[in-house]
Amino acid sequence: MLSDSTARDRTIARARLEFLENQDPPAPIVPESIRNSWQRSKYLGIRPDEVVVPYQPDYDRESRLVRAATPVLDRLERALAGSDACVIVTDRKGWVRDRRVGEKRLSAHLDRVHLAPGFNYAEQFVGTNGIGVALEERRPNVVLGTEHFNERLQSVSCAAAPIRNSVTGRVEGAMNLTCWNGPARTLMAALVQEAVGDIERVMYEFTSSHQRALLEAFQQVTHYGDRPVLCLGQDLVLANSAASARLTGDDHRLLHEAAAESGHAPRVRTEVRLTGGRTVLMRCRQVDSPAGAAGYLLELAFPEHPGGEEDRPGTGSRTGSRSRSRGERDASLPWPLPGLAGTDPAWNTVSRTASRCARERTPLLLHGEPGTGKTALARAAHALTGAASAPVVVDALAPHPPAPHPSAPHPPASDTTPGTGTDLPAALPAALPSDLPAALRTAPAGPGRALVLRNIDAVPAEQAPAVVRALDAAAAQGTWIVGVMGTLHHAAVVPEPLRRCFTEAAAVPALRHRLADLPALVDCLLRRVGADLECAPEVLPLLRRHDWPGNVRQLNHVLSRAAAGRRTYRIEPRDLPPSLHSTAGRALSPWEASERDTLVQALLAADGNKLLAAQRLGISRTTIYRKMRAYGITLPAPR
Repeated sequence: MLSDSTARDRTIARARLEFLENQDPPAPIVPESIRNSWQRSKYLGIRPDEVVVPYQPDYDRESRLVRAATPVLDRLERALAGSDACVIVTDRKGWVRDRRVGEKRLSAHLDRVHLAPGFNYAEQFVGTNGIGVALEERRPNVVLGTEHFNERLQSVSCAAAPIRNSVTGRVEGAMNLTCWNGPARTLMAALVQEAVGDIERVMYEFTSSHQRALLEAFQQVTHYGDRPVLCLGQDLVLANSAASARLTGDDHRLLHEAAAESGHAPRVRTEVRLTGGRTVLMRCRQVDSPAGAAGYLLELAFPEHPGGEEDRPGTGSRTGSRSRSRGERDASLPWPLPGLAGTDPAWNTVSRTASRCARERTPLLLHGEPGTGKTALARAAHALTGAASAPVVVDALAPHPPAPHPSAPHPPASDTTPGTGTDLPAALPAALPSDLPAALRTAPAGPGRALVLRNIDAVPAEQAPAVVRALDAAAAQGTWIVGVMGTLHHAAVVPEPLRRCFTEAAAVPALRHRLADLPALVDCLLRRVGADLECAPEVLPLLRRHDWPGNVRQLNHVLSRAAAGRRTYRIEPRDLPPSLHSTAGRALSPWEASERDTLVQALLAADGNKLLAAQRLGISRTTIYRKMRAYGITLPAPR
């Protein structure tokens, strides 16, 4: 008579074979997490009979994760000596960083299936396995024998759990326990979670020690003088006002990379090229703690401002006005605004203009294509003045008068998608006036307030005089007035008295004219979706070649849809809509667009294999190539 575990294994094995042979979902007898992982594995085209994984022999063997895990692994190795068990630590992307095996037979088997340091056991490469599922679902799990998607792994069982940074909550890696199938496999989950807790405690001690060392070094340097200083750790960035006013998140990354390569000679200055073409002179030294290298202390000097004056408003520098004037004339210098991303010269110009108009309460007309971020730009410029309330936005096409309470603060950064021009409605009063002038008159006004009138080119001619009076009245009380409309050719339909309400005008560039900002925009938008979300390297080239008629709003929509439908820990080319895999060079008819989408989806499902895609579509391979040329379809090379 079969034992319960043997009978279960055979039932799971039959369910797996049935799932591989037909299109139906796995049988309910299969645990939910395993069913979901099988479906992801099948969708990714993972081979069920062969282990093919990438290999990177060069990696940081002194990383914080490895150093934190080493004492725990040493202890487990002594305890597991001679047993049929193995413990493994991977980083957060599934790369195996350390392995300790109790017996030679198991070690040889793991070598044959490439479960060894330097190989990647993420779900996207191996299919259902303990490491891959733990990292994909961000929670502990057990994968028993026949539950593995790949049949070469079915002689072992494994339990894994994610390792988290106790300070940031970010997943740093995974701990995995693997053993031959047998009775002991039911105890694996508890052992793994206990080991994970030990590693997380060591990492917390490292983090605390590193942060204390970085803070002490930062305070020592900034105690004297006001030169720009930056401290960069793995999870900590410290900057004084002289540095934070001039640097963006992308600049921090570039400086961190330069510091890692500089050799840490404190008397040597290295020139580093930042975003937007700027350069900075960096003097770097490594900061050490009892737990090892904590990060870098950078002392900076900006050649364009050798005296160290601030070029951002509100810094309190004695020469701030002169520096701001000089900086605002130089459109090549970045001008970061809260919640927005980009260093393109055209974007810098409109950002500087909006910031100056907000500070000086100068009525401003912003024009540009839909989705470029005109309203978001007005919000950010207003926030930069230190105002306590968010702008009131009134749309001429739907004149509902949002009237937040006078003490209402700005919405949090996550409420406004950067650069999309998408605004959240503010609180509405009990009675809603039905006409635009009434909506403008009921909007809160006064110093520290801003009023944004969207779609001013849609203001009816008969309402224009009353709208002008309402805007003039708000401006007289100290309100910053901003008008938003489409491109300049729409200006002809704006009544002349209404155009005269705005002292200055600025154009917000289309996304296709600032593609150099695409990486920063993608990072900024993805942070709104998930802290650990990222794009595969092959995705950015596909995004760059698109013309983005819907601008940043369209980019945000594409990334949100791709993130919601992704099957791995990051956005892959297959997650993007078919239109991004094609550059037809002309407008396609609905039938042509449908044919293109079907072709792209078949090619992605076949991992770029033209013959297989042709067979599945019932057409010849010659037709596949002809259609790909006609629609400009290109796919990333398979890894």
